[in-house]
This record gives sequence, C-alpha cells and structure tokens, in this order.
Amino acid sequence: MSMLTPPGMGGKYRIKGDAYPRMRRPRKRGRLVLALVGAIVALGLIGWGTVQLIDVFGGGGKTKAAAHKKGCPAPVASGKPVAAPQALPKPGQITVNVYNATPRGGLAKSVADELKKRGFAIGKVGNAPEEYDKKVPGNGVLLGAPTATRGPFSVLGTQLKGAAQKTDTRETQDVDLIIGTTFAALNTQKDADTALAALAKPAPAPSGKC
Repeated sequence: MSMLTPPGMGGKYRIKGDAYPRMRRPRKRGRLVLALVGAIVALGLIGWGTVQLIDVFGGGGKTKAAAHKKGCPAPVASGKPVAAPQALPKPGQITVNVYNATPRGGLAKSVADELKKRGFAIGKVGNAPEEYDKKVPGNGVLLGAPTATRGPFSVLGTQLKGAAQKTDTRETQDVDLIIGTTFAALNTQKDADTALAALAKPAPAPSGKC
C-alpha cells in the first residue's frame, strides 16, 4: 500500500504511482438525456391529441373531408347530391325526316303527322333510300350528324321504343327517322311525355363517389 493511500482504503482506491482514484460515482448522463427526450415526446403527443379532440368535437374534420372531395355536385334541399341537368332541345327545334323502309304503304305520312302533332318540325317524308329500304329489322333507325347524339336523338327516341341510332357525314341538324319492319306504332303520347320529362330531370350522383 502506498503511503498516500488513506488508512482503511484499499483495493480500487489504492493510490499507485501518479494515478489517483475517483472518489465519487460518475454522473449518469445517459439517463438524463433519455428522460429529457421522453418528456419532449410526451408533450408533443399531448399537444397533438388536444388538436385532434378540438377538430373532432368542433366538426372540422367532416367539413374538411367534404371540401376535399372533387367532382361532387352541390347538394339540394333534400340533402342528396344531383348531377347537372342535360340541356336538351325542344321538339320544335328538331326537324325530322320520316322514311318508310317497310313494304306497308302510308306509314311515313301517318308517323310524320303524329310527330307534327307532338310538336316536332317535319322535313322530308317518303320511302327510305335504297341502302335502308326493307333492310331495317327493328322498329326503326335514327340517323343524323354526330352532334345529334348530344340531344336530338334522345328527344326523338322518346317517341319510338327500341329505335337504333346511327350517324353519318351530314352537316345539317335534321334527323332521319327510318321506320323498320317490326314497327307497329309510336309510343303513346303519355309514355312519350313521361320519358321526355325523365330526360330533363336531374339525375342523382352515383353513390359511393361523393
């Protein structure tokens, strides 16, 4: 034992040469750092939870979620979203050429007269062109320019159930109604008006998208 070693202190506290033992325990800095980090995380979680509670009870979450949905139409008084109504031409704005593609005589004139009573403008009336004569197997064909698919076909289609639709290269706005071999009669006035009213009514937006 060195002469510098205090009495009763041996072992690791023995002074050897110029090395002096540490008389106190080393500070536990690691624990202090961990405690500080834990306190910061806890405060952050408390603050985040408070914001979430305010958002939920204040109704802000639902409002923001609804505002971020794109493409959803504004709700009406009933609370149901609706799609924008389609702009349709009135029957008087559609000029109809009526052609008979069947062996029965007089159909083109009788159909044209009935359509005129229902408000349609009538153009040409007669037998169907050779490419369609006795070659239309259904109730009829609606034939017109590509623009006719955006309104005139829909309106005229309410008058004849099952009529096919075709387009050609014409630049005029008139529409051909070619009567087919299975034609019996136009839809009744009541049914046609009901179908026309349904076209003009706004349609509900598809469920699950808004």
